[in-house]
Amino acid sequence: MASPVLSSIDPRGVATVTLNRPDRHNALDATVIAALGTVLSTLERDTAVRAVVLTGAGTTFCAGADIDSMRAAARTPETANLEDALRLSELLATLNDLAKPTLARVNGNVFGGGVGLVACCDIAVVSSEARFTLSEVRLGILPAMISPYVVGAIGPRQARRYVLSGEPISAGDAQRIGLVHEVAAPALLDEMLERVIAALLKGGPVAQVEGKELIREVAAAGRTPGRDARLVLAQRLARLRSSEEGQEGLSAFLEKRPARWTRDD
Repeated sequence: MASPVLSSIDPRGVATVTLNRPDRHNALDATVIAALGTVLSTLERDTAVRAVVLTGAGTTFCAGADIDSMRAAARTPETANLEDALRLSELLATLNDLAKPTLARVNGNVFGGGVGLVACCDIAVVSSEARFTLSEVRLGILPAMISPYVVGAIGPRQARRYVLSGEPISAGDAQRIGLVHEVAAPALLDEMLERVIAALLKGGPVAQVEGKELIREVAAAGRTPGRDARLVLAQRLARLRSSEEGQEGLSAFLEKRPARWTRDD
């Protein structure tokens, strides 16, 4: 039996994680959720990994919750449903908090929990033929577990429309409302992805880890941080400026040469 989640790492340190249930449109069940969480945690610990790409096998990125799992959930008590919801919540937190840069390569349609996976990634590159649907309301339920990440990506105003209506979102509209960053024709999807990866690989690995933490701190502090928050930001910058990576980056810039982390030697 094929693994429901595949993982590979290229010589550059770019890991590709593939949801591998094309016959089920890469739907999420307990097995997939557990496997994906394990793969992401393993890549988190691998110092050779520079970036993580999440995609789907076949023509769909992710159909959200597996229909058999939903059917079973309808027959189980609230306590069992709570455990199931928390498993997805833990997976989303793992992906959202991953220290490495993460990219969603959205090769096809996305429903429900799959939209949450896209929202948890740092960067989303999408096929122009992909459609996104927060379809839970049409089933009489809510996208509760993915809501912090989806609202964080598109804002409460857009969330009011799409969470309440469940209407499909085109790739162009997904870009317009902030859910995705780049839209490309299917034949050009990987070319666009490679352009973004190439840009990421020019950044300092430590600075990127710190950058993700910085963004979370700034978002939590709001637009006008107080003195204590400003001090934390200043300390972070000072620490990086004086670090080995910071010194190398500055030296490379002044000497008009590539930084060490962009070279193979």
